[in-house]
Amino acid sequence: MSCGVSQIDSFDYKPALAKYDGQPVGKLEGIENLFFGNPGKWMRSPFRFAQYGQCGHWCSEIFPHLARHVDELAFVHSMTTESNSHGPAMFQINTGFVRPGYPSAGAWTVYGLGRESDDLPAFVVLLDRGLPPGHNVNWSSGFLPARYQGVQLRSSGDPILDLNPARDVSPEERRASFELLGALNQEHLARNPHDAELSARIAAYELAARMQVSVPETIDLARETAATHSLYGLDHSNAEVAAFARNCLLARRLIERGVRHVCLYCGGPNMPTGKYNWDAHSDLEENHRRNALICDQPIAALLTDLKRRGLWDDTLVTWTGEFGRTPMREGETLGRDHNTLGFTLWMAGAGVKPGVSFGATDELGYRAVENPLSVHDFHATILHLLGFDHERLTFYHNGRQQRLTDVAGHVIQQVLA
Repeated sequence: MSCGVSQIDSFDYKPALAKYDGQPVGKLEGIENLFFGNPGKWMRSPFRFAQYGQCGHWCSEIFPHLARHVDELAFVHSMTTESNSHGPAMFQINTGFVRPGYPSAGAWTVYGLGRESDDLPAFVVLLDRGLPPGHNVNWSSGFLPARYQGVQLRSSGDPILDLNPARDVSPEERRASFELLGALNQEHLARNPHDAELSARIAAYELAARMQVSVPETIDLARETAATHSLYGLDHSNAEVAAFARNCLLARRLIERGVRHVCLYCGGPNMPTGKYNWDAHSDLEENHRRNALICDQPIAALLTDLKRRGLWDDTLVTWTGEFGRTPMREGETLGRDHNTLGFTLWMAGAGVKPGVSFGATDELGYRAVENPLSVHDFHATILHLLGFDHERLTFYHNGRQQRLTDVAGHVIQQVLA
């Protein structure tokens, strides 16, 4: 969820905010670290909350579809992060570090698990409204070999351009050209045997050739039933909902066909108005209603579809932003500033204990006070659920064995089945 979902307006219900609404904040530890440094008065959530499922988890009215799945989700309400700036925070939630240059979680996944399909990328990125803060650094392979980086599919039109070969080239001619190119590439590689980028580039071109056969069927959503289209929202009157729905359905088709890691972004660049993402510095109600509408039905449909197609036990789903938002206004606006001290994420699927909540923020949702967790803890848990000891999945670089979790991180045992 690009640019920071407000935890207190989504899944971390704080009724005490109604009591303090409109009152001055006063002195508060950490408040000087806000992004804009202009805290206003306490602000209650503009949304109604209700309890759902047997677990009784509180959900905002803006997520009516996901609310029906709370018994399948594990909520973590005490996440923290290190940077209140979108780019570095986005790097950290993806790579574990606020600085660029490190491998993303998707790259580590493919490095550890290998690929299942020879004809599709092992790590795919799907965008809905443009590049997120930090752009493609978020799915970089960093210091891992380049073959582990994510492959971005286009967010509108054909996901991949030039899939169809030229019509005036016969299959025989095409095969002969590939064989000649392969021989030349191998000769070049033999002269440069330790050039990882060269070998990755050759592998990428060879994969692209195979994708001309495999991808058209994969991305052909017309092969899905009308009921499935309706479930996800591909027929929604709102074009933004339909676009994100297409990405969610495509994600399921990619996972089904052996893609190891799919990363979907809801929201694009951090524009000043927050129009294209969750960055609600001014009109939080309008911003969060719009963005929740875009993703709520499609994500809920993805959960439903994974279950009914037998993919649930083998697929880990995580939902998060790069940080949360403050329980006070930003100055005199009706928006909220960035908040690194406490926010919510959830996990579901393979190995996750359903219907649980772990950790807590204070009564106003400002700071994690019960079992505060770091991004390294989140990543350690992801790797554990994928079958790894996060301390042993390493790659030697710059004089030491590097990890997704650096030198920290503990598995969140309370969310494990």
